[in-house]
Amino acid sequence: MSSREKKLLSLLLLAGFLMLNLFLYSQYLQKKNLFENALETAKIELQQAKTSQDNAAQYAEQMQWLADYEPAQTDAQTVQGQLQAFIEKEAIAAGLTVKPQEFLPTDTTGKHYHRAQIKISVTGREESLYRWLNAVNEPSAFRSAIQIRLNPNTQDDKLIDCSAVISQWFPAEI
Repeated sequence: MSSREKKLLSLLLLAGFLMLNLFLYSQYLQKKNLFENALETAKIELQQAKTSQDNAAQYAEQMQWLADYEPAQTDAQTVQGQLQAFIEKEAIAAGLTVKPQEFLPTDTTGKHYHRAQIKISVTGREESLYRWLNAVNEPSAFRSAIQIRLNPNTQDDKLIDCSAVISQWFPAEI
């Protein structure tokens, strides 16, 4: 082999070696970027999991309360009848005068709970009225006075007229 052929061969070997190195380096960069992206994704998923775990701990007490007090499934008419009977019984027990009631339509738009409502008017002394409102508002029974309007009685200044909308939430039928 002549010196020219040796130089040409060494130049070709050097060019092949450089091309092989460039190819391997580009493969290395692709793999490195792939692993870095996977690492970032894993870090984001870990952060989301930690956030979910923190939220679960935060709401665990509330979820336990809901599990302890959630009422049984019942149809809307039964709930509304029971609500009316309870409201009247408590009003009479508190010494209030019950006026005619108005049944409001049952709200069935909730995904998990529906709401039966009754609008009631009562008249009585302030202390009796507050005792009745205290008995009606019971979170563990899913019952609350969502609207209360107090007005002085026109005939007797010692009495108060109260108009209230009482709501009872109950589980939606599946």
